[in-house]
Amino acid sequence: MKGNAPAFNPLIPYDLTAPAANGLRRGFTTGTSATAATKAALTLLLSGTLPEEVQVSLPDGLHYLPIPISPLPQTKGWASASVIKDGGDDPDQTHKARIISKVRRNLHGSIVFLKGDGVGIVTQPGLRIPIGEPAINSVPRAMIRQAVYEVIETDSESLGLDIEIGCENGEEIAKRTFNPRLGILNGISILGTTGIVEPKSLASFMASIEVYVRVALGDSPAQIVLSPGNLGQRFARSSLNLPVNRIVQMSNFAGFAIDCVSTTLQESGSLLPLLWVIGHPGKLAKLLLDEWDTHSNRAVNAVDALTKTASHHFPDMTPLICGAPSTEAVIERLKDHPYANAFWSRMEDEIEAVVLGRIRNVDRVQVRLFGMEGTPLGGNS
Repeated sequence: MKGNAPAFNPLIPYDLTAPAANGLRRGFTTGTSATAATKAALTLLLSGTLPEEVQVSLPDGLHYLPIPISPLPQTKGWASASVIKDGGDDPDQTHKARIISKVRRNLHGSIVFLKGDGVGIVTQPGLRIPIGEPAINSVPRAMIRQAVYEVIETDSESLGLDIEIGCENGEEIAKRTFNPRLGILNGISILGTTGIVEPKSLASFMASIEVYVRVALGDSPAQIVLSPGNLGQRFARSSLNLPVNRIVQMSNFAGFAIDCVSTTLQESGSLLPLLWVIGHPGKLAKLLLDEWDTHSNRAVNAVDALTKTASHHFPDMTPLICGAPSTEAVIERLKDHPYANAFWSRMEDEIEAVVLGRIRNVDRVQVRLFGMEGTPLGGNS
């Protein structure tokens, strides 16, 4: 190996045929697809021969993945190759998409990433990719650079390459993703942190929450919203006049989303003036029991938190709440009670306090609770 290129040590083949823990089939990411297509296209550029298969080194530094290559018609001045992305059993919009790489020499003495047809362009801050750059995330860029080193066996800076990544029908595919909401326009993103798609992976879902948080905080806004579901989006748009990119749907991962806000603010050295936490008390009241994963299959019951608050501050309500089968049943039982609004406002105050106790770099937290039909329970209702 010449120059400063990283050493390419023998790796172990990754076995995609081994099922995931949930019994479903794994696949490979758009990042792995783009890397394989680039490696094949560069091989064609330098040797005149397009390989039928290439080995992609995975980010773990231990494994490689053999990826079949699909040929393409060649364009003058470029060498091109493609890969049909296989998402396994994950419900992935890019499953079976054709990821394309075109490679040519340049005079810059460096690798330059270009946007091909069907790959998006970044238009908003917060994504760790500069505005105006193609939506190729950092790990896929690193994988592609490693593939270049492996093919040319020297420091890539001595060669200089333009690498254009595209996706067949990518603009249409992207309309079915969150890319437009994230300010990624005209195509898909090239993604992946491990190179492997874990089917129906919670890790993938949590990674998407982190991206939404970073976009929401990207240009130091005055306020953003965290919400388990659509209630927060409705309130934010109708009452707060916030754009959709300021609203993060955190599902059941309240603790994770709150920690992402803290981490993002700490990294940028910013202070968020106001964080809204909006949703149904069946989810948010669980935070009072120190339960930051609010999935309904957890043993903790939000009614317990409601009962505890009632017993301390509204003892006459306790018989109405204690033993209720669900939080929605509590809402129904209290709807005509003269102190219902005061009770739910108290719940909001207590949830605000526990969130503020966990989060960092946020000046103020404000909670709003709603019934399933979107009826406000406390606050200014």
